[in-house]
Amino acid sequence: MRGLLLAALAALALSAAGCGKNAVRASEKEFLADRVMVFDNDPQEGSADEHIHANREGAAGGLGTSGGGCGCN
Repeated sequence: MRGLLLAALAALALSAAGCGKNAVRASEKEFLADRVMVFDNDPQEGSADEHIHANREGAAGGLGTSGGGCGCN
């Protein structure tokens, strides 16, 4: 039983040791900036979605103005 526990702990330690290496090379970053990776290709639709989200969110101001979304300044 103790050997099984030690083997499980060793496997856990080895699997956790590989999680800290999340470096992305500069050559791989170009794929993240591709137009295909954009959720909203249409700028007008993105602007409308942002406007709706800003109006629904109570803590958001009027995009560039002070005050909350409740109307009190």
